[in-house]
Amino acid sequence: MILESLQLIQFKNHSNTQLAFSPGVNCLLGKNGSGKTNVLDGIHYLCLTKSALHGSDALQVQHGKDFFTLKGNFIVQASPLEVRCSVEMGKKKQVFQNGKWIEKVSDHVGHIPIVLIAPDDTDLIKGSSEGRRKFFDGLLSQLDRNYLEQLIRYHHFLKQRNALLKQFGETGRRDLTLLDTYDEELIRLSVLLANRRAALLSEIGPLIQAHYLSLSSGKEKVEVIYQTEALQPDFSANFLRLRQKDLATKTSNAGIHKDDIDLRIDSYPLRKVGSQGQQKSFLIALKLAQFHYFEKAKGEKPLLLLDDIFDKLDDERIAKLLEMVAQGNFGQLFLTDARPERSREFLKSLGKEVGYYILHEGQVIATDSLPPK
Repeated sequence: MILESLQLIQFKNHSNTQLAFSPGVNCLLGKNGSGKTNVLDGIHYLCLTKSALHGSDALQVQHGKDFFTLKGNFIVQASPLEVRCSVEMGKKKQVFQNGKWIEKVSDHVGHIPIVLIAPDDTDLIKGSSEGRRKFFDGLLSQLDRNYLEQLIRYHHFLKQRNALLKQFGETGRRDLTLLDTYDEELIRLSVLLANRRAALLSEIGPLIQAHYLSLSSGKEKVEVIYQTEALQPDFSANFLRLRQKDLATKTSNAGIHKDDIDLRIDSYPLRKVGSQGQQKSFLIALKLAQFHYFEKAKGEKPLLLLDDIFDKLDDERIAKLLEMVAQGNFGQLFLTDARPERSREFLKSLGKEVGYYILHEGQVIATDSLPPK
């Protein structure tokens, strides 16, 4: 899996940026606000048709403009793949593969697996259950087209059901036959999706533990525990039993949108008892487990994006991570740093080809490379 080149047109602070990448390590350098992270986000958008930073496509368009376009030339399964994504204000996004329009954007997801390690990943530990669900749903969606389609269908019916409950409250009239239809489908999909989530977590848990031990040299046991009511024998009855509460609150109180994934260390909640170092090690172990899970499923290494990783880790963890890179555990790597001297010092010992790109105010002002030893 290789990204050979990238073009960003009116994407955030990039008016028209073109980059040709090394198949090994690519290091984007520049001061904060220079556009380094936006390059990574452009790669993320081409792979998953959405930003890693902002939910709204309108926020990706350069200020004062009315559209953006991204184009990337990839090598996937030894074959060339050109991907182009365009968004015009007020219109539906357009995705093309080798010039062919993709009617359903979701059909593109999964063609180019990608793993991003970013500064705000701590939200996975400290944030709400929604963030953890989205992470694991995103992981599954890149690998399992049926899961993605069922998840989209679930949220469609959930939205419709909640709108119906609100309508009941506003009008005082209740169409319980229509509500029964929504209930039946949401119960069915909850069980299907919960089983797939449970299977994923049972498979990825040992990978997380292995990477955690490697990164931290610690002896703690870390684990992910899936908390769901959808796999309980009485789930269907409980879903229907909550109908009166649903009618009163005008929202759905049962279903997989209420699930959580509990992250634990030595059987205690990581967010409460884990030190900063333990939390950082867990997060990187989680993302590396995702990487190797993708590699096993797809038969080739996904793209790995590391945003400001040197600022967020201590030297010991950086050394461990770069040791993995040097050993060939990863394929093409993209990373950002605001301190060029530090990056060059860390990367010169890798023995791999490294491409350096100096950015300033959304422009690449210099490039050079360090050949492998």
